[in-house]
Amino acid sequence: MTRLFNWLFPHPLLTILLAVVWTLLQNQITAGMVVFGLILGTIIPRLTEPFWPERPKGIHTVKFLRYAVMVLWDIMVANVQVAWIVLTVSNDKLKPAWITIPLDLRKPEAITILAGTITLTPGTVSADLSTSGHYLLVHVLHTDDPEAERDTIKARYEAPLKEIFA
Repeated sequence: MTRLFNWLFPHPLLTILLAVVWTLLQNQITAGMVVFGLILGTIIPRLTEPFWPERPKGIHTVKFLRYAVMVLWDIMVANVQVAWIVLTVSNDKLKPAWITIPLDLRKPEAITILAGTITLTPGTVSADLSTSGHYLLVHVLHTDDPEAERDTIKARYEAPLKEIFA
């Protein structure tokens, strides 16, 4: 029974997400739309399953949720900081910087989440990943100390991701 369930629903959360998104896109919640959303949510992951890489194993869900809350908070704080920089710092006094961050992370999913976190946080953008996957190039809108920014990113984002994907 479990094998049938796993074959039919290779990505159960994606099935639910697709059904919900389909229903919301239709702008009406009816039984027919929900059922059709579930059908799409079952068929699409099943058809695309051979193209998916293996799912990462050993993710600590509670730590990931804690990380997500921290990132959401950091995004709100950074929005205020960037607004303040835009309103108070003139262009000639702006100190942008390119920072190379050496990565301890090796799992592609963890590196992707780190790069996405950096890009989602206003004032920073992940620009490039080295071909070896050991360095991430980040642009910072305004900083007096690029090394401190690098250390903050490693301590605040990379360290928890190492624990999440341990």
